[in-house]
Amino acid sequence: MKLRLLVLSIFATVGLALLSAQTLSPDGLDKVAQKWVDDTFKKMTLDDKVGQLVVTSANSTYLANDTDAYEQLVRKVKQLRLGGVHLFGGAEPTAPMLLNNAGGGTILGQPLEAASLLNRLQNEAVLPLLNSADFEAGLGFRIAGATTFSRQMAVGAAGDEALAMDAARITAQEARAIGIHVNFSPIADINSNPQNPVINTRSFGESPDQVSRLTSAYVRGLRTGGVIATIKHFPGHGDTNVDSHIGLPIISHPRERLDAVEFVPFRAGLVAGADAVMIGHIQLPALDPAEFSPATLSKPIVTGLLRGEMKFGGLVFTDSMSMDAITRRLSPGEAAVRAIQAGNDIVLHSPDDDAALAAIKTAAQSGAIPMAQVDQSVRRILVAKARLGLHKTRTVSLDDIPKQLGGRLSARTAQQLAQKSITLVKDDRNQVPLRVPVEASVLYLSMLDYASNWRIAAPSRTLLPELRRRWPSLTAIELSDRSTTEELELVRASAPRFDAIVVAVFVRAASGSGRMDLSPPLVKLLNDITRATANTPKPLIAVFFGNPYVPAGVPQLPAVMLAYDFYDLAETAAVKALTGQAPIEGRLPISIPGLWNAGFGISR
Repeated sequence: MKLRLLVLSIFATVGLALLSAQTLSPDGLDKVAQKWVDDTFKKMTLDDKVGQLVVTSANSTYLANDTDAYEQLVRKVKQLRLGGVHLFGGAEPTAPMLLNNAGGGTILGQPLEAASLLNRLQNEAVLPLLNSADFEAGLGFRIAGATTFSRQMAVGAAGDEALAMDAARITAQEARAIGIHVNFSPIADINSNPQNPVINTRSFGESPDQVSRLTSAYVRGLRTGGVIATIKHFPGHGDTNVDSHIGLPIISHPRERLDAVEFVPFRAGLVAGADAVMIGHIQLPALDPAEFSPATLSKPIVTGLLRGEMKFGGLVFTDSMSMDAITRRLSPGEAAVRAIQAGNDIVLHSPDDDAALAAIKTAAQSGAIPMAQVDQSVRRILVAKARLGLHKTRTVSLDDIPKQLGGRLSARTAQQLAQKSITLVKDDRNQVPLRVPVEASVLYLSMLDYASNWRIAAPSRTLLPELRRRWPSLTAIELSDRSTTEELELVRASAPRFDAIVVAVFVRAASGSGRMDLSPPLVKLLNDITRATANTPKPLIAVFFGNPYVPAGVPQLPAVMLAYDFYDLAETAAVKALTGQAPIEGRLPISIPGLWNAGFGISR
């Protein structure tokens, strides 16, 4: 790790030396780039300028030119002059079943299709597009075949700044390969509330110091890879118990507490060189006492605090304007105007781009939004595009993508990070790693929070075959909130007959779900199995994937391991730790109330 940091430091030093040898403008641009910014700005009409303040969205699945959807995107970037495209993964239509929707419509996007779409739109756009994405856990989080990294809380458990920086650098390089310039990452929120349904494992942890260090490392890594790092969700979304996708969170802390806790990682991220900030849909009465003034729409917060007190001169994005925290109260046009008036540069993912654009233009013409402010935002956007070299090259090479995305070297970094994050917090019977003979009868229980929407994170798809390869007599059972009383009784009666029991608990803190726990019948079953095996030598080991606070509901379990994430990467790391193939060295990045404090972990 020290060698990797040294190499990155040398590259950074050489880059700074080369830059200092040139004559740079106050914006940090060379003469050619600065001239492009100045010349472009002089030619821009009001429509050109207003268009740059709105970013539309698209999925990264195949889209033919001869489709309504593609023509709509072309109209937005060509006629409406929108400033960029926010890229999502893929989506397929599903029937919204009343009781269950096991698959869900979310799928991974495809890298070649994504790059092809963005290239075509770049060629249609009057000005280069500044494209963004939420690659919080690497491109593989949304794009098939790319590198997936662990969620930020797993990175916090690993505590390795060099690996964190390397993961961010790889993410940035893969993002640029498909035409993405802005990553809405890292999350600088401090998850100090165990009931937070929207941040949770997306945060590095609960310590301002640790979150600051890892936020800074991620910012440096993204910048090294050539991507704009965006710290979010300013001024701090960690201590909420409301999901802003479905309501408006209110944080009632006084300014002194905000300065001492919530603001700390954001200040660190700015010092590290973050070029953008995303504002959260959260209300903070200590900063703005108005009746409905979430940070996204608050001039005291965006202009007063971020621009004024913190002296931030980079790009400011709204969070998605399609979230219920905003749409329940304001029309798309009203919300867009208020966001710009507050001091945001870019309105992201409006539910109606046309309405947002028209309302901003009208407000600029009437003086409700000063033209000087519009001009300032437009120049920031143009400068960002020039810094990225988009004034010279807008598109990417499709032929180069297979060389730049995925691959063993990047996967190795991801695996190291995931493995280092696995945290053993309890092992009363000294049963980790699991030491039972190959012929042993092992019961594997997969317990899900609820049966719906597991499509791209199908539980146990890696863990189960790996366990069965080691113990061929393994019996696997999946349970969820849909399991019947008869099914639970059968498991309760048969579990003590097995030589060993491995329980994998999968609980999401998923945006928009409003849920983050196991159903009471599953909790009762776990407690009953624990009691039934308490006075026997039979191993009972529970591995928790996703929400790490769930063990607080089953405190009697004899062995508890945390993985903080889902997907194959987390399951592979958990299997290696469980079977003794890899050391266990993770440390809790958060406190689990009533059980363990942050920083705790048992080494193996």
